[in-house]
Amino acid sequence: MIEDRELENWRGQWTTVAELPTDFQHKVRERIKRENRLFVVGNVLSAIAFLGILFFAAFVRRHAGWLGTGWATGLCILVFVSVGCRIWVMRQTWRPETQSTRAFVELWHKRVVARLRLLGLSIYVSIGWIIFCAGLTAANWPTIGQDVRAHPREWIGLVVACALMQPVIWYWASWLRRRKLRELDEVSRVLREMEE
Repeated sequence: MIEDRELENWRGQWTTVAELPTDFQHKVRERIKRENRLFVVGNVLSAIAFLGILFFAAFVRRHAGWLGTGWATGLCILVFVSVGCRIWVMRQTWRPETQSTRAFVELWHKRVVARLRLLGLSIYVSIGWIIFCAGLTAANWPTIGQDVRAHPREWIGLVVACALMQPVIWYWASWLRRRKLRELDEVSRVLREMEE
């Protein structure tokens, strides 16, 4: 009879692996359950916002002239770019690979990293949105000007207000980024504790 030493060594190593403390497991599971609830709520709110903005764009297009068409087109492009970026960045973060505690913690880690990437991307999308709208307005001003019966300098206030909103958006994004970096430190610490 041939003895399988490798299998016996593996079984010995498996039985000597220390179990994670029960309170640690409970804390991690509760955190993961909370993370899963927040993930589902975030996705549902994103879907509701997506549909709401599309309905708003259709409403503006139907009840306004040329300005409404430009706004609706720009809004639809922004929504589709934003949703596409969100889906692309959040790929592979929908469910864990296995049902183990470690797989859930790794999923939590992937979600935090994905949200950090999404935050960085959102700053560029907001700047791109302002540039797109300013360019669209400038290129179509003869048509828009007839519709709104205004001189271009009267719209400079709106452009300045949009530009001044950028620091508010950046402050919010930096606050959220700091919060996500603390969460990333926490999940990295949990992963290190699981390895020990």
